[in-house]
Amino acid sequence: MKKILLLFLAFLIHQTVLAQQEDTDQKFVDSVEKSFKYQYGVIKLGNGIGSISVPKGFKYLEPVQAEKVLTDYWGNPKGENLTLGLLLREDQNILDAGGYVFNIQYDEIGYVKDDDADDIDYDELLKEIQEETKEENKEREKAGYEPVTIVGWAAKPFYDKDRKILHWAKEAKFGKATENTLNYNIRVLGRKGVLVLNAIASMGNLAQVQKDVPQVLNIVQFEEGFTYADFNPDLDEVATWTIGGLVAGKVLAKTGILVMLFKFWKFILIGLAAVAGPIWRRITGRKEEKEEEMAVTEVENPSSEEEKVS
Repeated sequence: MKKILLLFLAFLIHQTVLAQQEDTDQKFVDSVEKSFKYQYGVIKLGNGIGSISVPKGFKYLEPVQAEKVLTDYWGNPKGENLTLGLLLREDQNILDAGGYVFNIQYDEIGYVKDDDADDIDYDELLKEIQEETKEENKEREKAGYEPVTIVGWAAKPFYDKDRKILHWAKEAKFGKATENTLNYNIRVLGRKGVLVLNAIASMGNLAQVQKDVPQVLNIVQFEEGFTYADFNPDLDEVATWTIGGLVAGKVLAKTGILVMLFKFWKFILIGLAAVAGPIWRRITGRKEEKEEEMAVTEVENPSSEEEKVS
């Protein structure tokens, strides 16, 4: 009976701690959300290459605040050209565990020729990416990071030759994570490089991301002189990348940000366990100590029945 009461008491304490932790977490999320100022309408990108039109139902977080999210809250290392801003749904907070965002970047890699677009065997390309990732994992694990498995296409690559927009999605698994990562990529080709929109999401977000992608494809507007049609072969550099090369890319670099998003929420759960654990040990520990004392007493002072046998 005492054991049942102890277990029930432990359950009540755990539930209380859980409720307190959830309240603390929500207050933290709310305070972070209030610190950000979102923008709407037409946004001029900081590097001067063009602008984006924030679609209906979305909001935009400018680069300084976006970098704070990526580095301070999601734990990514700081670096050059980390972000030109984040695009997220209007009904979503920046730290919502079940949400997703598009990180906006610009890769000045030169003019990407699209001659190979109709000739790419994407199933064969996927096999090559998977093999290359296995090789990259050797170095990744030596550096103390989890290995990455490319499960397959979450959305097969598609290139819109008229609008010069390429998009595709990979499904990736980090280590022994229970939920797979969604790596959804959009590349808008320009004269001197490509505008990059990477969805930071989980596979559970796939349906929502696919629903939103058609709106996001239309948001980029290059300034005059920076469009794909403005290419001048006598003046401009041609990228070493092709359409197939953009899809193959460096897998690990493109999925690193998303995995830190999940680690943020794992950290909260670990914090909860750290609080609840000692309470449980105090309850069960006392019981174990008492049982040990009783066992020692029985050895030192055998019962009357045992004395009769001897």
